[in-house]
This record gives sequence, structure tokens and C-alpha cells, in this order.
Amino acid sequence: MIIKKMNSVEKAIVGAGEKTWIQVLLSSDEAPNFAMRRFTIEPGGFMPYHTNTVEHEQLILRGEAEIVCKGENFRVKKDDVTLIPAGEPHSYRCIGDEPFEFLCLVPNQVDTIEMVGD
Repeated sequence: MIIKKMNSVEKAIVGAGEKTWIQVLLSSDEAPNFAMRRFTIEPGGFMPYHTNTVEHEQLILRGEAEIVCKGENFRVKKDDVTLIPAGEPHSYRCIGDEPFEFLCLVPNQVDTIEMVGD
């Protein structure tokens, strides 16, 4: 069994985004089937339009964001749950005055990320 305090896990900057951080709460070295990550996007921050080769299962912890998925805009907030299927282009933009935070679970498989558009 593994128990951690979420706030004790080191944050890393997400290079493709702006004002965006990731914490790998459970890595593929710790859990055999899924990795658990926590993302924080500060007000005004974003992650650009991209695709992944693995699905994303997400729980919104705090704040609000606009998620664009396959060209359609969605507004999400605390307690929403989302599924972004593998291969679907998507982006995130924090809206409002507080950070947007979410848990993101992904299968422990090779994940190729490709930026879409400019």
C-alpha cells in the first residue's frame, strides 16, 4: 500500500502550457495499471490543443475551465468528471480568478503527445 500527502509531491512545469503545473501522484513505477496526476492551471493559464494516444479520466478538484474537445467548447468546474478518449484533440484554459485543478488518470501505456494547429 502507498499513502502520500498530495501537497508533498513535487510540482513540475508543463512545458507546452502556460502557468501550468503537474504533480505525478502515482507513477507507473508505483501502480501497475494507471498513473495518477494532478494538474494546476493558474488564472490566465492554458494547455494548448493537442492529442494523446491514451484516454484521460479526470475529476475536477477546484476552479473552472474551458475545455475544447474535437472543436467543441465545454465549461467544467469542481466536482465534474470528464473522459477524453484517446486521439481526441483537446485543450484547457483556466477561466475565473482561482486556479483550475484536476486529477487525471491515464493507463500506463506509451503516451505520444502531438500538438494540433499552430
